[in-house]
Formats: sequence, C-alpha cells, structure tokens
Amino acid sequence: MIPLRTIAGRVECEIEIKKSRFVAVVDRAAAEADARVLIDGARKADPAAGHHCSAFIVDASSTDQRIERSNDDGEPSGTAGIPMLEVLRGHHLTNVVAVVSRYFGGTKLGTGGLARAYSGAVTEALTGAAFLIRERREILTLELDHAEVGRVESELRGHGVLVVGTSYAARAVLTVAAADADSVAALVASLTAGRVAPLRSGHMYVEIPD
Repeated sequence: MIPLRTIAGRVECEIEIKKSRFVAVVDRAAAEADARVLIDGARKADPAAGHHCSAFIVDASSTDQRIERSNDDGEPSGTAGIPMLEVLRGHHLTNVVAVVSRYFGGTKLGTGGLARAYSGAVTEALTGAAFLIRERREILTLELDHAEVGRVESELRGHGVLVVGTSYAARAVLTVAAADADSVAALVASLTAGRVAPLRSGHMYVEIPD
C-alpha cells in the first residue's frame, strides 16, 4: 500500500498559456474548514481573476474519514476542479488544498486545454514542495522515576522511537508514538529491567520526511 503524504508548507507558481495566466497555490489543510479559509482568502486577495478553481483532500484524524472536494468556479464542468483533484490524488496527498486563479488572456483554450492548464499549474507548484509521509502510530505512555527518565528517553530516541511529550509530576511521564508497539514495549522492559510496562492510550498521526 502506497503511504499517504502531505506537504511541508505552502508552494506557489504561475504559468501562462495563450496569454491566460494561471496562478496556483497549494497549502496544508488539517480540516475542511482550513481548506475553505484558504480558498476564500485567494478569492478576496485577488478579485481581478476571473476564476478561482479549487480542490482539496483532508483526512480527519479522529474518524479517519476522507473528504474530497473540487470546484470549477464558473469554468466548464469538469475542466478545472476535477483535473486539479486528480493531481493531488496522483501524488498520494492528503490534508492539502490547491487553488488556481485564472486571468483570461483573450483566447479560448477549449475543454481539453483548460483541463491541462489547471492540472499543469498544480503539478508545477508541487515541483517546489517538500513532502512528508503521514503515518498512523500507536500512543504509548511510560511512567518513570525522575532519575532514569533522561537515560530512557535518550535510549528510545537512539533507537528511532518518536518521543512526542514529557511531563513531570510525582513521576515522569514519557509519551511516544510507536510504529511497532510490541517492539517498543520490549525495549522499555530491557531498559528498565522489566519494571516499566508502557500503557497503550490510542493512536495519532505523525509526519516524517519522505
């Protein structure tokens, strides 16, 4: 199964086809509301453009529900939003939104030309993106004596375990995101002579460089 990816941050580009300008913005979006804020923002920031076509894909971490939407914004049906969405799908992206603003140059491009232009603008923008792999991992919490938490945390990080939180009260608590919970539990047992057993407390998504 091909892992899902997202982008590290906002990317932009501009292409020109037969004197029509296509300005593309691709950005992160953790939820549908975030995507719509960026789309509305592009429309307000650049009202001179004749069309602000869009596509987005988001996965809700709490429900694992995927939401995909596209909008042709007045262009002929199927010539803008869907081609843009297909580019995002083809890059195996999630939690991402793309907006392409078009400035008409006086020459009609036809339905095929429009589809190629809108998809091409998103593709070109993504050439400048840094990609992150999005992985679902199990959350483990470890209660430790204050005197040993530093050593255990260092060993866990040295073995590639992602430590996502440390808190201090009567005892220290480490929170880790485990790709293989059983292996992490075995490592913790080895590091603490069997005195500490991690508590499994749900799942979270992490992003690591592709």
